[in-house]
Amino acid sequence: MFSILQTSSVALRRDNTKTVNNRFMTEPQKTVSASAMEAEWLEIQAAQANPARFRPLYERYFEPIYRFVYRRTSNADLSADLSSQVFLKALQRLGGYEYRGVPFSAWLFRIASNEIAQHFRDSRNKRTVSVEDHTLGEVAEEMELDEDLWQVEDLIGALDQLKPSDIEIIELRFFEQRPFKEVAEILGITESNAKVKTYRILERLKKRLKTSQTK
Repeated sequence: MFSILQTSSVALRRDNTKTVNNRFMTEPQKTVSASAMEAEWLEIQAAQANPARFRPLYERYFEPIYRFVYRRTSNADLSADLSSQVFLKALQRLGGYEYRGVPFSAWLFRIASNEIAQHFRDSRNKRTVSVEDHTLGEVAEEMELDEDLWQVEDLIGALDQLKPSDIEIIELRFFEQRPFKEVAEILGITESNAKVKTYRILERLKKRLKTSQTK
């Protein structure tokens, strides 16, 4: 089962790693080789010349995009609708796509992120952030917290106080295991900026945890 903590614009959801919801969780990120990205760039160029050639890309990435959306909505029907919209817009904008040394999927995730944000702006509902205990452990490890001096509930509480834009960075980097270069591509910022933002957020989290422990 899972618990939900509400913030002003997101719902922070803690998932048990053994629940059926895990089929919709984003799979651990795998390193994509430069040769694989270059080969895919050839596929993209073929699709730019002939939209019918877009189907292999659609079939390859629909499930990862669906999982990405589902983590943020917890709604299967809505996730399917938004995912379809992502690929419609991707096809419409494919002519302007340029290879930047990151996987094509990062561009799709960026479109998906924008579609999700637009949906929640329009609906005024709260967005879900899916949290698993082992990823919380990685956040704590990155902050160099003594494992005997922090509790899962305390870290969730500290995360719950972050701004939505800060949570999004933690979500991409730690909960979904994305490299900084891909985080930057999805958010539309530079890689160095993504790193700086991440470590500043971690510092704020660490201070909040220390403050809560002294109360």
